[in-house]
Amino acid sequence: MMEGRRRMDAALLVLFLGHLATALEVPLDLPQPPTITHQSPKDYIIDPRENIVIHCEAKGKPHPSFSWTRDGTHFDIDEDPNVNMRPHSGTLEVDISRERVDQYEGVYQCTARNKHGTAVSNNIVVRQSRSPLWSKERIKPIIVQEGVSLVLECRPPAGLPPPIIFWMDNNFQKLPQNRRVSQSLNGDLYFSNVHREDSRDDYICYARFPHTQTIQQKQPITVRVLNLDAINDTMAAFYNDTDLFSEAPVDERKPTFLIPSGPSSSKMVLRGQVLEIECIAEGLPTPDISWSKVSGDLPARRTFFLNYNKTLRIINVSESDAGDYRCMAKNQIDSVHHTIHVTVKAAPYWIGGAPRNLVLAPGENGVLTCRASGTPKPSIRWFMNGILIENSPGDLSRKVEDDTIIFTDVQIGSSAVYQCNISNDYGYLLSNAFINVLSEPPRVLTVANKVYQVIKNHQALMDCSSFGSPIPKITWFKDSRSSTLDGDPFILHDNGTLEIRVAQTQNSGKYTCVARNILGIYENHVYLEVKEPTRILKQPEYKVVQRGRSVVFECKVKHDTTLIPTMTWLKDDGELPDDERLIVDSDSLTITDVTENDAGVYTCIMNTTLDQDSASAELTVVEATPTPAVVYERPDPPTDLELTDQKKRSVQLTWIPGDEHNSPIQKFLIKYQDSLHHRGHWHNLTEVPGTKTTAHLKLSPYVHYTFRVLALNEVGLSEPSSPSRMYKTDPAAPDENPTGVQGFGTDHNNLVISWKPLSGLQSNGPGLHYKVMWRQQRPGSDWTQVTVANNSKFVVSGTPTFVPYELKVQAINDHGHGPEPATSLGYSGEDLPQTAPENVQAVVINSTLAEVHWDPVSPHSVRGHLRGYKVSYWRKHSDHKHNHETLIFSGNHTHGMLPGLHPFSLYYFHVQVFNGKGDGPPSPTQHFRTPEGVPGPPTSLVVTNTNLDSLTLEWSPPHEHNGHITGYTLRFQPVNNSNELGTTEELALAANETSVTLPNLKYSTRYKFYLNAKTIAGPGPAITQEAVTIVEEAVASRQVDIATQGWFIGLMCAIALLILILLIICFIQRNKGGKYPVKEKEDAHTDPEFQPMKDDDCTFVEYSDNEDHKPLKGSRTPSNGTVKRDDSDDSLVDYGEGGDGQFNEDGSFIGQYSGKSASRDTAEGHESSEAPSPINAMNSLNSFV
Repeated sequence: MMEGRRRMDAALLVLFLGHLATALEVPLDLPQPPTITHQSPKDYIIDPRENIVIHCEAKGKPHPSFSWTRDGTHFDIDEDPNVNMRPHSGTLEVDISRERVDQYEGVYQCTARNKHGTAVSNNIVVRQSRSPLWSKERIKPIIVQEGVSLVLECRPPAGLPPPIIFWMDNNFQKLPQNRRVSQSLNGDLYFSNVHREDSRDDYICYARFPHTQTIQQKQPITVRVLNLDAINDTMAAFYNDTDLFSEAPVDERKPTFLIPSGPSSSKMVLRGQVLEIECIAEGLPTPDISWSKVSGDLPARRTFFLNYNKTLRIINVSESDAGDYRCMAKNQIDSVHHTIHVTVKAAPYWIGGAPRNLVLAPGENGVLTCRASGTPKPSIRWFMNGILIENSPGDLSRKVEDDTIIFTDVQIGSSAVYQCNISNDYGYLLSNAFINVLSEPPRVLTVANKVYQVIKNHQALMDCSSFGSPIPKITWFKDSRSSTLDGDPFILHDNGTLEIRVAQTQNSGKYTCVARNILGIYENHVYLEVKEPTRILKQPEYKVVQRGRSVVFECKVKHDTTLIPTMTWLKDDGELPDDERLIVDSDSLTITDVTENDAGVYTCIMNTTLDQDSASAELTVVEATPTPAVVYERPDPPTDLELTDQKKRSVQLTWIPGDEHNSPIQKFLIKYQDSLHHRGHWHNLTEVPGTKTTAHLKLSPYVHYTFRVLALNEVGLSEPSSPSRMYKTDPAAPDENPTGVQGFGTDHNNLVISWKPLSGLQSNGPGLHYKVMWRQQRPGSDWTQVTVANNSKFVVSGTPTFVPYELKVQAINDHGHGPEPATSLGYSGEDLPQTAPENVQAVVINSTLAEVHWDPVSPHSVRGHLRGYKVSYWRKHSDHKHNHETLIFSGNHTHGMLPGLHPFSLYYFHVQVFNGKGDGPPSPTQHFRTPEGVPGPPTSLVVTNTNLDSLTLEWSPPHEHNGHITGYTLRFQPVNNSNELGTTEELALAANETSVTLPNLKYSTRYKFYLNAKTIAGPGPAITQEAVTIVEEAVASRQVDIATQGWFIGLMCAIALLILILLIICFIQRNKGGKYPVKEKEDAHTDPEFQPMKDDDCTFVEYSDNEDHKPLKGSRTPSNGTVKRDDSDDSLVDYGEGGDGQFNEDGSFIGQYSGKSASRDTAEGHESSEAPSPINAMNSLNSFV
């Protein structure tokens, strides 16, 4: 009871005292115990090829001295000639040139002490990196039956740290892996079932030791995959020197686990580390692996599925991740599962941070807290100046309560360094925290008379960093000190900083910061200047300019007169072209002799040291108006080129101008030829005004120069002058490095470094090559470098996925190195995103539009450059067929619209993120339903049972119901011969009707019908149809009435008598020798119209209104009265087989076409040897009537 009461009192005291002291940074000119500022890591792996450096840096007043222990005993540095301690430092440097590295392996600890206390470092375990060679072995070829499983063991040599394993072929190409073939965590290569294409003789396992940047290679493994017959044929040849695996059947089989074995296994992982568990199964077909947690859900944001779902990775493990995890392997035959029991332990970790230094004045109180946790629960030990506190001198002002030390009424001389050591079976934490008892008047650490400049309406912050013991109180005054600044618009922060959230001009002035404690007062003055913002008063305007003309963009700016402005112009958001036609002045941009390439958007940016403003305008270039030809001539070429004042990198060129031809020379263009690198190619070097005849030329090393000069006037350029004599410059080290250095990955574990190589002119000398350097962009990483020649890229393999790298490429030739190269940033290769978006949901806006929302995935899970999100959605039809559609939303969107949806439909959808490598896993499939919409048109509309005054309409329901059909609306109206519409009638029909009969219609009338379906959302589009009421009966009745009229009977008789007379006359004429060709017979029988007869030969001719009777089209009548068949006429006589004239089944006359083909060679008279009968002719005529 009393012990519990004391603990409660101590806890209350801690809460009270915690407000009395705050950790401060003590200026180094004041007395203070040592503080460790830098030390090597606890587990320090060293490169055996380099000297050993064990860091230990500390500060204090007076400056601390240093000593070391090794494996728990004092390490006498002076006795070892290979060990040296840096001056004013505790850092050890070990020269390994005369001693083996393993002689210096061990556990080191650094001690820094002065008269105020002793600080100690962590236990630094120094071990050398090891990358042993693979043992030489002869690996027998492996023969397996197609379809069985196979494991290729890697078993790399043990290294420190462990190597990174990967499988490649003889060409250093990574072996493809997939659901069937994959690498396990221990580096072995697993085949769930082998295929014939797996046969190869270069399965090579590589081990990369990252610390020493070395790669070891195992002997190649040969695998032969054969079917059973091939195995029987080749067994004898391979019997003595192969391993044969053929006991497994090739038939389909259920899955079994290759690793791990048995129904269950266990795994232990430490808190904060990465949990990786795997399940690899064999089977045919290849099984799929899935994971679940038996006692809960997998942590979505920290869980990743790797190696084609065979590996489960959970990052930043916590105690909640303990439990049973189940992996299931499933194929078409069966499924099997394995349970992995995961326990989570924890090395000690801080709760609320490590103990903080205390600075107390005499008589003050304070608390040191060392609060940590772990699994199992760690033990806590306190040390003072490196000695167990139980063995340290007693102090009445100090009281230890488990993880807390309480100081009350401290006095001068109580300063010391306290160590808190928290440990369990899995690690330890060691922290130094001193208590420094000082009596010190206040001081302000901020630089005196510092000037703060801010833009009007922006935030202003003025610092007042101070120190004192007791802790000083800070107050602020402005100008006359009429009152303290502690209200609006001023905000005073705990660290003494004064804030003005929206600075105005009247806030400018002198500010005084006052630090005060019981020992004194300290003042510091700072100044605030509130500046006017920079504004563009006259912005550049849109311009349309003819080609060849000039254009001026104005950009007039107003800025604070005390700030120095800088005007920058951009074209299309990039730098202006390096062209002398573009002239930049203080407030304008002039472009002379405008060309089509000058078109674009020009932006002026006015920068000051505090702010900026910008404006843009577009330039459009149009074709120039034609101008009259210039009558002047081009100038003659210059002559007498001479080289004088010759130096290593410059020379003076002089010449005599040629004749100007009445047009003054505007300028001279000087060109050069490099006979060493580009013989025959002339390049522009410089130009000078037309009034000068001398030019001072700057040259490059290692070039064989030849010069020539051209003159330019308004007409154009002259011919080139004769070349000067050759001038050779000496080689030198490169003046520049390659540009365009970039890094990217072509695979998830490589980095391709590329650059634009230097030209021959830029090389400055022979032997050009490049030093390529790279390192990860993180503190403490070292540069790795290679030398590359005759190439513009280098591939770094085995890199982590999508990690930033710093890159440098330096040019080197036989005469030295180029300048220190600039650092570029690149990224190693991307991999597929690991996680799916969460909190995916849809909001239905209307029957054809929905909006999908999701939470963005964490950046580290993208494993590449985020390109955007894909929303895949599909409509579930009644026939269960899916029609997938995908919309892409670029960038880091969190929502998107799905347009063009079908009303009254069930949609499924999921969302997945994608990067430059591809798509990530989809989110769990969600669904939504669209509301009803208007239906589509009926599928068909048919008119049946047409009568004089009624008809029937039949239709099919719409293909797209888009809801529940509530009925149909039928509208119809008559249409006259002018297509004018009559009055519309409307009829409402029930939803289950598919036909309707419309009575009381007008006979012989055309009607137009409109039919549409309806849902609760309204009517849909209509289908139309037209129909005419029946007219046959009316026509028939009128025909009967006409036939009974007397006038009609008389007319028919007169016509018959006239035809009979004509036939008799024709018969007489034929008997006198006239011919009646088949062609005219055919025309007479087939023409349904009455044709008049020609008077002279009684043949039928076409009807004509005039008196000239023309023969039938296609017929020819010779002068002798006979008719010959035209060569182009076709007649069945050409194909007849013989027999007399007869009628066919439909009564048509075919007798003239059934003779043998030989009859075509007989005399013309034989074609119609039988005279036509008047009775037959009359019968033919009756067929027309």
